[in-house]
Amino acid sequence: MPLQRRVPKRGFTNVFRKEYQIVNLSALSRVLEKSEASAENVISPQRMRETGLISKADLPVKILGDGEMKGNALVQANAFSQKAKEKIEAAGGKVEVIKC
Repeated sequence: MPLQRRVPKRGFTNVFRKEYQIVNLSALSRVLEKSEASAENVISPQRMRETGLISKADLPVKILGDGEMKGNALVQANAFSQKAKEKIEAAGGKVEVIKC
């Protein structure tokens, strides 16, 4: 009879997992609508923190493609989904990946 491998009872926790703060494009477009027309359209993690889109300054930010991007802006984040990149560039904006 072959020996069976024991399976952990409490599951597995990946200690190397990178946790992101998630921001959707719909939230970014609301920030652009509220901003002044004369101000530069740069959405950085600091600006996301000021407007309340993210809560922690020390965690990286990932932009997801849920919603539509209204207006062109330079969006700075640590990671982007492929759909979010496409939608931002289709709206005339630019994507900038920043390092952690």
